[in-house]
Amino acid sequence: MTGTGAGPIGVLVMAHGTPSTVAGIEPFYTAIRRGRPPTPELLDELVGRYGAIGGTSPLTERTRTQVDGLAAALEAVAPGRYIVRYGTKYVSPTIEAGMAELAAAGVDRVVGVVLTPHQSSLGSGEYIDRAEAAAGAASPAVGFTAVPSWHRAPGFAELLADRTRAMLETFDTDQGRHTAVFFTAHSLPLRVVAEGDPYPDQVAESAADIAGILGLDGEPGLTWSVAWQSAGRTADPWIGPDLLAEMRRVTGDGATSVAVCPVGFVSDHLEVLFDLDIEARQVADSLGVAFARTPSLNDDPRFLAILAGVVERAAGSTPSA
Repeated sequence: MTGTGAGPIGVLVMAHGTPSTVAGIEPFYTAIRRGRPPTPELLDELVGRYGAIGGTSPLTERTRTQVDGLAAALEAVAPGRYIVRYGTKYVSPTIEAGMAELAAAGVDRVVGVVLTPHQSSLGSGEYIDRAEAAAGAASPAVGFTAVPSWHRAPGFAELLADRTRAMLETFDTDQGRHTAVFFTAHSLPLRVVAEGDPYPDQVAESAADIAGILGLDGEPGLTWSVAWQSAGRTADPWIGPDLLAEMRRVTGDGATSVAVCPVGFVSDHLEVLFDLDIEARQVADSLGVAFARTPSLNDDPRFLAILAGVVERAAGSTPSA
């Protein structure tokens, strides 16, 4: 049955989740490996990465501020229309718990939005599948509308372009200097490309949109491209080219600075605070080049207003049964 009542609309904000304690890292790692416990070496490496950024990731705190900020933005534009809840893929509260809360609150429609801009069967697709199943389990009367991707939401590319522009202004612009700009996202197993997954193309669209706004193709002493980061430690090939390898390549070609805009991420977490701020910066230092990245969106009101627009437009569409 499709939810069509006049009551409040539920919004389920979905995110990856992260362990809240060091003791929680091993079960978390086992969960993201689909039940396969990590080897002691892999576990030690991950614990060390968390240790390098303070022991645990700030992702849960950052996500909660985003959820609260989105709720406030929606309340500002449509008082009383939305009830917002949060669910994660790997930790508590789960996607199923968030959906159950919304059903208990009396909504008959739920908009599901994932805090990743781009669509992927191994990313947003898995969240959405779980949310849709949870909606049916919570109540046959709850209609569900999914937002598969929102990388081209009005204002999103412009927001990242402004941040990229500000980052580029921090570099030395003397004649002879060369900056390589990389737009990055989390790599996925290469088989997703063979299966026709839209993820790589959507990341490329984000990069091209931002580059077009900034006119990067016409900038002397500047190049830009897409690179991939944070590939998993598996035997499968992953989407490339890898950011660290690309940093070495462009330095060999004469680059004197590297600028990174992580278009696939919306908050501070391990893949930004370690993979970029520590690991990529260390590579840049070893190569003798300057390094910078755009700041994470976190709870930027401008970002949350964009996300509120995504929810509003989805709420105006017809929910699935």
